[in-house]
Formats: sequence, structure tokens, C-alpha cells
Amino acid sequence: MAIDINVADVVLCEFYFSDLEGSKKRPVLVFKDNLPYDDFVGVPISGQLRELHQDESLVDSSKFREGGIPITSKIMVRKTFVVSKSAVIKKYGTLKDDAFRQYQRLFCLYFDCVSSD
Repeated sequence: MAIDINVADVVLCEFYFSDLEGSKKRPVLVFKDNLPYDDFVGVPISGQLRELHQDESLVDSSKFREGGIPITSKIMVRKTFVVSKSAVIKKYGTLKDDAFRQYQRLFCLYFDCVSSD
């Protein structure tokens, strides 16, 4: 059963190792959801908060319009990548509009693009 996802959703994805013997589950922010082949642009989220780099920003359940994540984490825009929707196993929730715009601005600052604001 496919999980309905949209921009600003935070989802849990299962990523398989290259040997296909094992996998890891990781949270991902749905950054852009209009790609062909049932893919989306995702920004990884990590609970490892030892260090916060210039392209990272904290996220916690207060940033969600609905749902939330179990622990305070960080969004890492430098590791943005394309994800197959088939990797999504759970939806944590949806970010508030202002929180999502904050992460869009961070993305554009890091990648030197023009924000739609």
C-alpha cells in the first residue's frame, strides 16, 4: 500500500545497502514532490546532534502542523537526494508552512539558488 506524501511531509524511509543484505530506516523531509518515476527530492534528517554545520538546522515536533518526530534532530541540506516513493514506510507528519520556508531558505543559501519567497 502506497503512503500519500506531499511537500513538507517528514517520512521514514528504508534504504537498502548495496549488497541488499541489510537496510537502515531514516527520516527524510519531502522537499519536492513532482518528479517523474514516482520519486521525490528528500532532505535527510539525523538525530546525531554532536555538531551543527552551517547547512544544518534543528527540527523538533514544535515545527509540525500535524504529527511530529520522536527526538530533536537536524535537517542536513548538503545531503539532499532523490528518493523512490517505494522506500517510504511511514509518515511522521507535516511541517508548518513557516518551518518549511525556513528550510527552503537554508537550502537556497547553501546551493546559491533563488528562493520563491
